[in-house]
Amino acid sequence: MRGEEGTAASSPRSKTPRPPYRADQVGSLLRPPELKEARAKAERGELPAQALRALEDRLIREAVARQEGIGLEVVTDGEFRRGWWNHDFLGRIGGVEIMVDQKSVKFVGSDDPRYTPQVRGKLRRNQPMMLDHFRYLHSVATKTAKFCMPSPSILYHRGGRAAVSREVYPDMEEFWADAGRVYGEEIRDLAASGCRYIQIDDTSFSFMCDDKFRASCLARGDDPDTLPLTYARAVNAAIAERPADMTIVMHTCRGNWKSTWLAEGGYEPVAETVFNETKVDGFFLEYDSDRAGSFAPLRFVPRGKKVVLGLVSTKTPVLEDRGEIKRRIEEAAKYVPLEDLCLSPQCGFASSHHGNQLSQDDQWRKLELVVEVAREVWNGA
Repeated sequence: MRGEEGTAASSPRSKTPRPPYRADQVGSLLRPPELKEARAKAERGELPAQALRALEDRLIREAVARQEGIGLEVVTDGEFRRGWWNHDFLGRIGGVEIMVDQKSVKFVGSDDPRYTPQVRGKLRRNQPMMLDHFRYLHSVATKTAKFCMPSPSILYHRGGRAAVSREVYPDMEEFWADAGRVYGEEIRDLAASGCRYIQIDDTSFSFMCDDKFRASCLARGDDPDTLPLTYARAVNAAIAERPADMTIVMHTCRGNWKSTWLAEGGYEPVAETVFNETKVDGFFLEYDSDRAGSFAPLRFVPRGKKVVLGLVSTKTPVLEDRGEIKRRIEEAAKYVPLEDLCLSPQCGFASSHHGNQLSQDDQWRKLELVVEVAREVWNGA
């Protein structure tokens, strides 16, 4: 495998003292059946909110213990308090309504409608979005607690200008400034509560690699070649005042719902802009199928930024071959030094409460595989 100058690595491999870790994860976990049942009862008014909360607390404690037990240095709450990776967070921003969107592109093989954030008022943070989620996770974790949030770009990307009221925001610069302020306030309070690892989930960048989504952007009046810079600046505004000791990474994938997907295409169309203009510390990149293309776009990643290779699929129960994973890490190391690479699943196991089509046992075997391969590749780091 490549060393720093592109030759075989002969010096001891450096450890990663702060996240992302050699074995990392994207965040969401399959919801336990008892949680699904309890939430359904709560929605029907058959279970008090405090009883649901108590169950969530217990199941999160158990999930954290399981993550730590298999050797992960980073833990999440599995997003057990959320129904959706994005809507629960965005819907708590003042001025935002989550609406069914019958016109949006459907997941492959699915006729289920999708949802789109609609900005109907001035963006504001009337109350913390999910600060309580992190505080509880932090209180029960002995390893690094990671908090995941949808990118501010999602407020615009799905619906475009039509999803942002022209009466409220005749000037889009004001819209992006308000979005950055709202996110900055949440990040400030997360930091004050002990959060030092945040993952921003941004699907918009990878969708700009798919011809059909690029065409849809053109049709609505957007330029798919300039949108990535707009979105990078939105992320930068959101994280501008983070503490120096806080790690912020960005995850992107091509859609993940009930083991289906939305987009395809390699990272080449957006790579130079995304990797160089987004001021995050690392990138979690989906690389579990041919839909993601080659590793060649990684040549644009600046030296020192981490790339977490999503080589283990969360869409299928089939356990990957560890030899093949190592071979692909070696291939990626032709473009990014091995010391700047890490390993993770390609996405979460349950971007919504529905979850992907695999079992709890499959999920944990996949995470165990990530830990085991990372230890072998990076000499226990």
